[in-house]
Amino acid sequence: MTSTTTTRPLRIIGVRFTKIGKLYHFDCTDHPEVQPGDYAIVETTRGRQMGQVIGFAEEEENREYKPILRKATPRDLALQRAWQEREVGALITCREAASKFSEYSEVKFVAAQYNYDGSMLTFLYYNTESENKSPNMNRLRNELGRLFPGTKLELHQVGPRDVAKLLGGYGACGQPRCCSTFLTDFSPISIKMAKAQGISLNPTEITGMCGRLRCCLIYEYEQYVEARKHLPKRNKRVGTPAGEGKVLDVQPLQDTVTVSIENERYTFKREEIIPLEEWEALQKKAEQGCSKHEGGGCDCGANR
Repeated sequence: MTSTTTTRPLRIIGVRFTKIGKLYHFDCTDHPEVQPGDYAIVETTRGRQMGQVIGFAEEEENREYKPILRKATPRDLALQRAWQEREVGALITCREAASKFSEYSEVKFVAAQYNYDGSMLTFLYYNTESENKSPNMNRLRNELGRLFPGTKLELHQVGPRDVAKLLGGYGACGQPRCCSTFLTDFSPISIKMAKAQGISLNPTEITGMCGRLRCCLIYEYEQYVEARKHLPKRNKRVGTPAGEGKVLDVQPLQDTVTVSIENERYTFKREEIIPLEEWEALQKKAEQGCSKHEGGGCDCGANR
């Protein structure tokens, strides 16, 4: 007789450590009592942390998952609240310590974050001189070690978008910033996204409060790109019900173009126009006959 063993499927949960943050996946197979909305204690690269369970996820093949340590208790939650109340004071202490050293004059400390039991304290800072240049933080780390004895310290550099996410506030649209309300990660944004949507390249029009290209430039970019594939570009000659004209502007999401005909402006739907250059090229090709069967015996109909 041969015995077969079956692998028990893992129970994967998504855990979030900040209110608007990335989702990290862990194995909670050994803790069936854990449900979405609960808090769990997990081991991360930054030490032991407590995060909220957002939901379940499908197990991915060839991927290892760290198991959760346990479900958080009411005492853990009370500890977290108590240490969070000390974060503002810790940030003030850090700023005062940094002001003693001239090499940190361009460094702005934006947040202090304790883990749930206060064993680890992380200071987030932003280098206003250059976000790609990381100052030597050893002197400050030694000073903070004296001020926070027995606590594991970490100094973590963040970018301008992370700063905007932490500070919150309102965007140029008058609504709360996307990064502070629902964006869990930042997507790469490029200037071509603004060009594809016909947005003015004036920095005040495309730059967010963080000084970087606005995250919202990506929201409708793919729709604009797809819509433009079926519409003629500016300055192209087109045939319309009102006669031949030149494309002045394109409205991709409306599926229309604005055409100049004898110094008059008209707006037409895509199905009402004919791109003349493409049409004339097709006519010219049709008039040339069959080039494949020049020696005779043509059966494609071009010589009939």
